[in-house]
Amino acid sequence: MNKITLGVLADTHIPDRARRMDRRILPIFEQARVQAILHAGDVIIPDILAALQEVAPVHAVRGNRDYWMLRHLPDHLRLNFNGTDLVLTHGHGPLLKYFQDRIYYILNGYELDRWEPYLRRLFPQARVIVFGHLHRPINHWVGGQMIFNPGSPHFPEGEAAVGTIGLLHLDSTGEVWGEIIPLD
Repeated sequence: MNKITLGVLADTHIPDRARRMDRRILPIFEQARVQAILHAGDVIIPDILAALQEVAPVHAVRGNRDYWMLRHLPDHLRLNFNGTDLVLTHGHGPLLKYFQDRIYYILNGYELDRWEPYLRRLFPQARVIVFGHLHRPINHWVGGQMIFNPGSPHFPEGEAAVGTIGLLHLDSTGEVWGEIIPLD
């Protein structure tokens, strides 16, 4: 069995919400021997991607806060690791949807049910959908698709009292499983 481990993070928000990347992130990825790192947006500055690149190749997408220095990043990437189709996206969608979601969130609070159907409709062929934006860790299966959000290492929201990152494991038999790693 050939297994691949991916490091996953999102919403690092440096320097707008944290001064620097949590010093525990790189050693966790190194210890897990990740073959690649996925960043699901809201990176803010290119230095973060360069630091991650020291550990493994990095695949990154543009978040709603990446409009200055990282606007060249794609809004989503379709990737394949070990025969498993994966989509990496931030999840905020077009500008109008982003503002509608912000208003809904302010008036009604957070509801995961607003995000999963949207992402599954956009990416029906993906076995794994990795996204960010919510700052909340999510690791579960819905209708044959893994929905995975590593949360935010620096600005957790919701029930997450501590920052989080993730690991995705994909083996050559098609088995996929994820881990949420708390930074406590």
